[in-house]
Amino acid sequence: MQIIGIVLIILLTVAASRFAAGVSRLPVPLLQIAFGAGIFYSSLTSVELDPDVFFLLLLPPLLFLDGWRIPKDDLFREAPTILTLALGLVLFTVLGVGLLIHWLVPAMPLPVAFALAAVISPTDPIAVSAIAARTPIPTRMKRILQGEALFNDASGLVCMRFAVTAALTGSFALTNALGSFLWVAIGGLAIGTAVSWLVTWVRTPASVLLGDDGGAQILVTLLIPFGVYLLAEFFHCSGILAAVAAGITMGFTPHSHWEPITRIRRTAVWDTVQFATNGSVFVLLGEQIPSILMGAPQTVKLTGHQSPWWLGLYVALIVVALAALRFIWVWVSLKITLFRKGQHDAHRWSSQWRLVLAMSLAGVRGAITLAGVLTLPLKLGDGTPFPGRDLAIFLAAGVIVLSLIVATVALPHALRGLELSTEFDPAHQAAERRVRAAAAEAAVRAIEAADSTPASTPADTEFFIEAARRIVTRYRQRIDRYTPAAKASDSGDRADVIERQLSLLGLRAERTEVLRAGRAHDIEEVTQSKLVREIDLQEARYSA
Repeated sequence: MQIIGIVLIILLTVAASRFAAGVSRLPVPLLQIAFGAGIFYSSLTSVELDPDVFFLLLLPPLLFLDGWRIPKDDLFREAPTILTLALGLVLFTVLGVGLLIHWLVPAMPLPVAFALAAVISPTDPIAVSAIAARTPIPTRMKRILQGEALFNDASGLVCMRFAVTAALTGSFALTNALGSFLWVAIGGLAIGTAVSWLVTWVRTPASVLLGDDGGAQILVTLLIPFGVYLLAEFFHCSGILAAVAAGITMGFTPHSHWEPITRIRRTAVWDTVQFATNGSVFVLLGEQIPSILMGAPQTVKLTGHQSPWWLGLYVALIVVALAALRFIWVWVSLKITLFRKGQHDAHRWSSQWRLVLAMSLAGVRGAITLAGVLTLPLKLGDGTPFPGRDLAIFLAAGVIVLSLIVATVALPHALRGLELSTEFDPAHQAAERRVRAAAAEAAVRAIEAADSTPASTPADTEFFIEAARRIVTRYRQRIDRYTPAAKASDSGDRADVIERQLSLLGLRAERTEVLRAGRAHDIEEVTQSKLVREIDLQEARYSA
């Protein structure tokens, strides 16, 4: 019963943080961390964070959903950039920050310093999503950050595993490390892709034959990330990459067999899961930080100092080093890319440096870093305590909090004045208009074909023809709006905006009147619920 109470308290805290953010205008992740610290100092039972349980229960659904919802065309278009960040930047960061940590704290052995650098090198997809939800980030930059965060966890955690092995055994074999990395990465991607495709392949004919059971369909999607994670870990592959690959594969599978209402419910369920698990990650992170801070007086002695403020200085230096290395890597990559394209004029260089700065500030760390550093072993092979473990945990926690604060405060200033209207792409807009017109034409053909079908009675035929005429008229108007022969595309878009605004205004007035009639007992409760749901679905359509 105690664990159930803790879970309910965490979920209540997540919900309360959203309301508090609306009142205080403070970032939700930082509020959730603060609320988590409040749970620690309250009379409630403290949560002992088990990294294995944390990775299993909270990370797979979030990574699966991020992989599912990220636009696949953008992901593959930016694949070279994402891979250089997820692999090259991680190795560059491990080497640079590892040497810096060992120089700052000579008492920390070099393998342990590399292990700490490895666990803080990957950006956190949950933290990136939280920052992106609050800060208007250019679309391409947001896609690159999301793609990087999805794939760099595996490279960072694998590097940490190798560094820990070197600390335990005193040896390191590059060939074995490379082979192990390939097995972990490729195996995880293969398992996630295969399982997700197999589940979809089995589920599609089953839905056609047995009907669409919405609850069962949604439950299957909820179980997929946990299944692929456990299967990948059983074969000693990356469960994180397996969950990501399963989500990406889900984005390619057809969903035509899903009933519309099932798709709406599925979106609502996954939005709730994302909100609850995302918030729980930050609440648990905040709950762990006070106990880490309480050990600062003892931890600082490992650095050869007495004042705990030295630990804060080390955290600040590490965060600066992470941002600097990231800036250098992104800047060099950008120069190479533009040089290959022949775009190396001075004006272009001056207009790009702030975007590179924003990319550097957006590299936030999150709870994956803390869970990863908590997996450091307690003892060496000879039974002696693992050197610098408490210090590594403290520095990792400090880097998480400080990187979140810096990104929340500095990123909007770095992006201010930049062109953010990257959502608008004339080619994409034209393609959307063509598809809308083609879809409307297909609807007209289907209705006209049905119009020729004989009805049961002459009266039904008359009603059928009249209803078909009204619907076709609406579709004809839509076709006229979206065809190239229209007067101007921007005027059509403006008409769409005005139509949606007026439709929403009318629907809200409808709902108000239905609810008034329900309170006055003019209609039965069942009828009221039916009418409100119809209005809600129409409003969701116009609000999309």
